[in-house]
Amino acid sequence: MKRLAKWRIFSLFAGLTLILSGCGKPFLSALQPAGEVAQTQYDLMLLSTAIMVGVILAVTVIFILVMVRFRRKDEKIPQQVEGNHKLEIIWTVIPILLLLVLAVPTVSATFKLADVSPAEKKNEEGKTDALVINVRANLYWWEFEYPNQEIVTSQDLVVPTGQKVYFNLKASDVKHSFWIPAVGGKIDTNTENVNKFWLEFDEKAADEAGNLFYGKCAELCGPSHALMDFKVKAVSKEEFKRWASDMKAVEEPVQAETASAQQGQEIFNESCIGCHAVTPTNTAPEAARIGPNLTNFGDRSRIAGILDHNEEDLKNWLRDPEEYKPGNKMTGKYKELNEEELDAVAEYLMGLKVQE
Repeated sequence: MKRLAKWRIFSLFAGLTLILSGCGKPFLSALQPAGEVAQTQYDLMLLSTAIMVGVILAVTVIFILVMVRFRRKDEKIPQQVEGNHKLEIIWTVIPILLLLVLAVPTVSATFKLADVSPAEKKNEEGKTDALVINVRANLYWWEFEYPNQEIVTSQDLVVPTGQKVYFNLKASDVKHSFWIPAVGGKIDTNTENVNKFWLEFDEKAADEAGNLFYGKCAELCGPSHALMDFKVKAVSKEEFKRWASDMKAVEEPVQAETASAQQGQEIFNESCIGCHAVTPTNTAPEAARIGPNLTNFGDRSRIAGILDHNEEDLKNWLRDPEEYKPGNKMTGKYKELNEEELDAVAEYLMGLKVQE
């Protein structure tokens, strides 16, 4: 009875695992492709799965047929014969053909997805005609630099739909991995070299997802690895150009308007400006870009990549970053703020908007 109870519990958990594996959001699923790269990878997954299932079914049918038809009915030892050369040739050729069916499209797709030559060709201005984004992974946040547009931002990656976007990826501290499940990936970000690849964001899929995809770190990097998220805003080409133009136009920090926000700006300039820039220019060396760029903080969709974008959650983050992201580099880097100061800083940061 005890064994029966254990098997019932095991069956229950196995069933729950199967059911819960289908739960999730569309923008976090690699099974709902939202771009050319994701579609290519999805098609290869279907092809390989079909081949594997086909082989399993064929082997299972042959196994059952042999068990039924040739089962031993008495103690007589059957005649011993050598192998059948025709059968040996058949079961050797078939796996070779199946491997070729899988290998040819896989190799073809690999070379296609690895082609980043357009991102390396410079025009007369020393820039690329293709859109290039330099991604720098940090504990536990993401920086995005647009060298052609000469702007730097963080946490929210803004990209145009309907065109290839080329990425140069590296890490500033430990190994991370850049992954946007619905669009394609993943690829490691290393400290010693730059990895390159491209993605394409489908306009229709972006509209269905509310122009917002989720990105994650897919390489165990520390205690807050699971919280190292970023958001991807996939917008039209025209909207992307407007965003880039508005960002580049910010040559000076946005000035606070209310008295409380002005107090917050003063506190920020005393305690935070050494790590966080509030202008999008990329003139500062990477070593000096210690914390996320906050130029358009008020326009973002999340705080620290994981919290809702409102003043209350912002104040909670400023009170104790360690509670939300253990091991982060912000904890203990500024003085403890009282409630009045927290209100002031939160109002100032939420007012850092580039687009209305």
